[in-house]
Amino acid sequence: MTLRYTLHKQDGAARLGRLETAHGVIDTPTFMPVGTAATVKAMAPEWVAETGAQIILGNTYHLMLRPTAERIAKLGGLHAFMNWPGPILTDSGGFQVMSLAQLNKVTEQGVAFQSHIDGARYELTPERSIEIQHLLDATITMQLDECIKLPASELRMDQAMRLSLRWAERSKQAFKPRAGYGLFGIVQGGTNAGLREQSANGLVGIGFDGYAVGGLAVGETQEEMFATLDVTVPHLPQDRPRYLMGVGKPSDLVGAVQRGIDMFDCVLPTRSGRTGQAFTRRGSVNIRNARHAEDPRPLDEHCRCPACRNYSRAYLHHLVRSDEILGAMLMTAHNLTYYQDLMRGMRQAIAEGRLGSFAGAFHRDQALGDIEPLP
Repeated sequence: MTLRYTLHKQDGAARLGRLETAHGVIDTPTFMPVGTAATVKAMAPEWVAETGAQIILGNTYHLMLRPTAERIAKLGGLHAFMNWPGPILTDSGGFQVMSLAQLNKVTEQGVAFQSHIDGARYELTPERSIEIQHLLDATITMQLDECIKLPASELRMDQAMRLSLRWAERSKQAFKPRAGYGLFGIVQGGTNAGLREQSANGLVGIGFDGYAVGGLAVGETQEEMFATLDVTVPHLPQDRPRYLMGVGKPSDLVGAVQRGIDMFDCVLPTRSGRTGQAFTRRGSVNIRNARHAEDPRPLDEHCRCPACRNYSRAYLHHLVRSDEILGAMLMTAHNLTYYQDLMRGMRQAIAEGRLGSFAGAFHRDQALGDIEPLP
């Protein structure tokens, strides 16, 4: 294995660890801001680092279409291209092919599709996905898998799981091991416990640097997602990081960490920031609402982000309602800071053996709702 993962402490199923890579260390559990097209939207890379993020995510599908992996490679790789020296995980592009491409056809070989940008035809195979991620110089590469929408029939979930396992084999064969770089396999199987177990065992048999749980946050309830984690995580190795793809809301992160997940990514904090939704210790806040128009208080008086340190709710309300770019920047910075502080709080709680009480306080504070409006 080419990545070094050290498990420092457990609190129930929750894990405190460290992942050492060619581009720096990652303390887990961790949240990865999404930088789909070589940028975390509305954020400069140094601002992303200031939130506490140690690793970000890029996307194979988007970058292969524009500006192309070959061009990024000529310019020194994704780290140099976007001025992010830290670790980068690139997802394989499979989910975007299924959800964004105008037309796609899945075969044993791979996925043939038309670009959502200009309709040009492409084929993404496990080997091509790995090649693109190598050109990008991804610290962590993901296997190509077939991700289907839920709910789905057991037959459809079984077909996608087995195809993903065969693609996992081919992805492993195509990957070029290097010190400090790694390849993750992706567990599929929908919400079916038996299929998830078969997928996990098959991937462990192939052998990967880490294991992702894919195919969730695609239409199932939080209860179904947690139940799927409960039957999947026990089949994953203790000495490898575990990554829950595309998740999620703050309560999703807390519940998944309690079930042994180490890594997360989601567009929610950045996308919500651009549309005026803030995540706070007392739940979410829609800054567009008129109640904030004359409120001199910060979004969250305990938050360290620039939006909360320097600006009022009234000003943020004005920016967002006026569609000013600064509004998206400040709201995104706040949300990413909140997510990183939540992860840091869970790491500290695991270290001190009190994650249960931390989670209880989190849910109590969220249930309180936003602070009362000014009279």
